[in-house]
Amino acid sequence: MVDFAASAVPLAGGYGGQTFAVSAGGEDAVIKFYANDPGRAAVDAALLELVRGLLPVPRVLDLKRDGSYEEPPYLLTERLPGVNLQVFLETASDEQRRTVGTQLGELLARLSGMPFLRPGMFRDDELGVEPFGTGDLVEYVAGLRLGLADGFADVIDEAEELLAGGVDRFCLVHSDFNPKNLLVDPDTVRITGLIDWEFSHVGSPYADVGNLLRFSEDKVLAGAVLAALRPMGLGDRLVDRGRAADLWALLDLAGRAAEHEIAARAHRLVSRMADTGTLAGGRPDLDVVH
Repeated sequence: MVDFAASAVPLAGGYGGQTFAVSAGGEDAVIKFYANDPGRAAVDAALLELVRGLLPVPRVLDLKRDGSYEEPPYLLTERLPGVNLQVFLETASDEQRRTVGTQLGELLARLSGMPFLRPGMFRDDELGVEPFGTGDLVEYVAGLRLGLADGFADVIDEAEELLAGGVDRFCLVHSDFNPKNLLVDPDTVRITGLIDWEFSHVGSPYADVGNLLRFSEDKVLAGAVLAALRPMGLGDRLVDRGRAADLWALLDLAGRAAEHEIAARAHRLVSRMADTGTLAGGRPDLDVVH
């Protein structure tokens, strides 16, 4: 039984409202409830143990594996120091953004170096992998009914060609690797935490790159990220391949445009992609070295 303060404070991150700052065992902690996906609590705990020491993740303090919707499973972890990276970047200097970008590239390189045999979702605390279905992207787009122009067929062709020319292996994918899920020490400009692993799975080593740079127009930050990644054996055209690997997730997000602004922004982006018939969809060229 977890002993935490009754005055739990909701934390930003995700859109489920299930994560709270609490006090447990005399230290600051974070508790996450899993009412909608009960089995995921044990998976997330196992993932944090797997990558601890390799990535800046919190210690697991307690885990409740079973429960009901009224009393759901939960994961209690330490609360890492630092401020939200998304907020920090709003006023960061070019030098600070380069420092952050280099570290982000290094974290992406570590993730891409954690291999698995096949892509899919984690099904249990042994991190067994349930393979993805054999769905077709064209059929998936049609099922979403996004009202996209015919040019989106060219986008799909471009994405498939890019991924076919990249590295052919699978790795651990955080799947929500962006500033809102990262913490930074504002004084030292060191990344202190990579949090919210609820969407992590096994997939393309380009997927997290695509997620990070999905809406980015920051060439300073992106340049530092890519410079740190290029020596890691992922080949060329990292931004393009990242966008290709991110396409399924971007479309899934766009299909929920009515739920929140980020999803609406995703819908606007895929609409521009369809209108232009390009994967870039009018986004800036962040990868100046091909």
